[in-house]
Amino acid sequence: MKKLGLIGYPLGHSFSKKYYLQKFENEHIEDINYDLYAIEDIQNFQHLYRHDISFYGFNVTIPHKLTVMQFINELSAEAQEINAVNCIKIRREGDNIYLKGFNTDAFGFEESLKPLLKPIHQQALVLGNGGAAKAIIYTLKKLNIPYLIVSRTKENGDLTYEELKQIDLKDYQIIINCSPVGTFPHVQDAPDINYEQLSTDHLLYDLIYNPAETLFLQKGKERGAVIKNGHEMLILQAEKNWEIWNNEE
Repeated sequence: MKKLGLIGYPLGHSFSKKYYLQKFENEHIEDINYDLYAIEDIQNFQHLYRHDISFYGFNVTIPHKLTVMQFINELSAEAQEINAVNCIKIRREGDNIYLKGFNTDAFGFEESLKPLLKPIHQQALVLGNGGAAKAIIYTLKKLNIPYLIVSRTKENGDLTYEELKQIDLKDYQIIINCSPVGTFPHVQDAPDINYEQLSTDHLLYDLIYNPAETLFLQKGKERGAVIKNGHEMLILQAEKNWEIWNNEE
């Protein structure tokens, strides 16, 4: 029985476990399991794969996307630039164990964003500058879309939310929520922006997928903006992980 898993702490509801177990069932993939491994101290991660040769891959979530890199032998180009890992492939040759780290968040975001982009979408605002924003910023750079980072404090971004109030949002047609504001159960919360300035020229993307339509997205839809949540990004990212784990290279 081969093993895959998700490491992080704490681990509550997991999209990954549900998704992969359903995939295995639907596609009649046998002799493989995917489970959750709530690891508080990242030093305990190596005990998982060192003492169990069944493991050949992991997903990584908060708070270990950065700290896990101390165990990685090689980073993919995007993981190196983003400086965060959410997918690990394990290769074994005798007693030697080789870990390669990837960041498939960037792939999932890019592929879900590109079909929505129009010539009018010239500049972006990134709301929040935590770990989730890293892959988003990497992708905007790759797509040559200028951006500003909005954060609660000046030290963490280009603008604070207070300063954003002085800016006309018509100049920033893509607005991406990378913050946890609006996540269930706090569904009555939304990032503090001038929603009355939104129009049909805007594209609002929320990395949150629970609820499916956050207040941020609802307010954008009311103004005629195109809206998108993070669900497809997760699916694309999950499929990319699967491709990486099962690629013979």
